Amino acid sequence: MRLDPVGRLLKLPPAVAGRVAVTRAIPIRMRDGANLRADHYGPAVDGAMPTVLVRTPYGRGAPVNLLCRAVAQRGFHVLIQSCRGTADSSGTFEPLLQEREDGLDTLDWLRRQPWYDGRLLTYGPSYVGFVQWALAAEAGDELKAMATIVTASDFGPPTYAGGAFSLDTVLTWSALLEAQRGPRLESIVELLRGQPRLQRGLARLPMAEADRITTGAEIEFFQRWLAEADPTSPYWTQRGHAHRLPKVTAPVLMIGGWYDIFLPWQLADYMALRAAGQQPHLTIGPWQHGSAALFQQSAAEAVAWFRAHTGGPEPIRERPVRVHVGGANGWHELSDWPPPKSTPQQWYLAAGARLTADPTAGGAALASFLYDPKDPTPALGGPRLVANISGRRDNRPLEARPDVLTFTSAPLTEPLDIVGPVAAEITVRATSPGRQGAPDAPAEHFDVFVRLCEVDEQGRSWNVCDGLVRATQGRAPDEPVRVELWPTAHRFATGRRIRVQLSGGAHPRFSRNPGTGAPLGHELELRPVRQEILAPSSITLPVAS
Repeated sequence: MRLDPVGRLLKLPPAVAGRVAVTRAIPIRMRDGANLRADHYGPAVDGAMPTVLVRTPYGRGAPVNLLCRAVAQRGFHVLIQSCRGTADSSGTFEPLLQEREDGLDTLDWLRRQPWYDGRLLTYGPSYVGFVQWALAAEAGDELKAMATIVTASDFGPPTYAGGAFSLDTVLTWSALLEAQRGPRLESIVELLRGQPRLQRGLARLPMAEADRITTGAEIEFFQRWLAEADPTSPYWTQRGHAHRLPKVTAPVLMIGGWYDIFLPWQLADYMALRAAGQQPHLTIGPWQHGSAALFQQSAAEAVAWFRAHTGGPEPIRERPVRVHVGGANGWHELSDWPPPKSTPQQWYLAAGARLTADPTAGGAALASFLYDPKDPTPALGGPRLVANISGRRDNRPLEARPDVLTFTSAPLTEPLDIVGPVAAEITVRATSPGRQGAPDAPAEHFDVFVRLCEVDEQGRSWNVCDGLVRATQGRAPDEPVRVELWPTAHRFATGRRIRVQLSGGAHPRFSRNPGTGAPLGHELELRPVRQEILAPSSITLPVAS
């Protein structure tokens, strides 16, 4: 038996195959003539074995090749395929568009292989998870189980989160894909230097020039995504697969992170499957997109899930939902999501920068700040594409800015556990400062960013969850703005304080609001907006029983 360091590192079950035969760069012909290259990992074990299909735009080298070998050693065939137009696959990579057809053509090829026994499993995170949804509804009974990780069935809504544009996610991903095509040494140097070209691109206005600044060339899909700002448009519905979820019958394992960019939409997929009568399993941990701990946990859970659904001895947990509770540093199992036993509890913003459970303690005008898009309020931690800049952070440097407000409770006299969706209702009076002595004018275009924080005994402010909404033209004066924050599971310990943080943005996670209503990519004028926070304003927390 060969050494198995990867299996041990990932905490996989014991290997059943010591030797794995690898056949590389297999051409798989698509219906339009394109050849998509794939590697097959075949374990040296007698008898029929199920097949794990991984379709990826990120290449087939390290570290994913190590995972493929380790999974094959557990008694699975593994086929990893490069999406069209990536690595050595022919054709043009147009994100999202052809994954359904290419996935079905790959399945048709699998059916003709002597080692394929008719049991299909699919695995992968992010875009590699999206391509699973593209295939799932039409794979039939052959699809025995899926493991979808930090992903969603439709990338339109996450691209325009809260009605803004997820600039950091889209431009960083664009830069990643372009770097794969270029010289490897040049990409490594750019990464070691802190990605200065990407940083310049994220700061660039108008945004239509950001891709050229970052990569040196115009990126077709980046430009198109600026233009197609409505996630319900035909462009996005043609490329999304949320409408196919009711037809998915395979057992689905969903793994997400509280600080992942896709979490709200992954949970929407979970609830859509539940509404269709299915029972997916859901794990949410204290992870960011692409974090090492997520990689380890998802690999171990996926292998156990696959074995359980292909005749293995692994048990399936009785309660389908398992979540990590921040602050308590432990896991909790639930019967469903959202948790059926959580009780909404409102906390009100009050004068004196206070947060209170007393609805009568508000006051009229609570506080105000000026958001200047020339110096946009920066994003600090939270859900970001790159793990090392996301997650929990001490927010004190951010909260020291004059364009950030905080409202803080008294120290808690007993622990407060919250598990579920979080939402805020913020009453805002927005005005644009008058020019050359002219009076201020009502402003119709602004963003409201709300963050829930925990303040510890040392005064450090740790972000728990957050969200943003872009207010649009036609909103009634002083009408409350509803902000759906990322869901969470967290314990506020005795002696800790609850804090609500307010600002006008979180750049570059969300594109800055120019204050003019200009379309994305046409930010030629920047107009500051003053936001006056009025009562009633509140945040609703899902208190766990």
